[in-house]
Amino acid sequence: MTSKSDATNRLKRLRNNYRLVVMNEDTYEEVVKFKLTRLSVYIAMSSLFVLLVALTASLIIFTPLKYYLPGVGYGNVKQIKEYRQLKLRADSMEQALQQQDRYYQDLQKVLSGKITKRDTTNLKMPKMENIDD
Repeated sequence: MTSKSDATNRLKRLRNNYRLVVMNEDTYEEVVKFKLTRLSVYIAMSSLFVLLVALTASLIIFTPLKYYLPGVGYGNVKQIKEYRQLKLRADSMEQALQQQDRYYQDLQKVLSGKITKRDTTNLKMPKMENIDD
């Protein structure tokens, strides 16, 4: 029973009338006055929020601005192809740089004598078959 009375109290508070008066500070003359309720303020703020969200979304969707936003997924086909090509080139350049770095490290080891010598006489090589037969 208390929940029903709480709901009616809340509804009454939402519909209570309030007056908003804008006054001139020097002359205390009323410039503008509004009759408001909590419900009307809530509806006005909610409508303003929805309007701003719709305006922002339409600005992004219907203008070229969407091409400048990262992560949205828009872009023309040419830009997407160029991006993929650049990514492939960057990856291949990175691999080439790593291989070159490994080559120079190994070359430094050989020149400084830090590489161990291996005996190649003990290698087991497969026997070659005669192809002429």
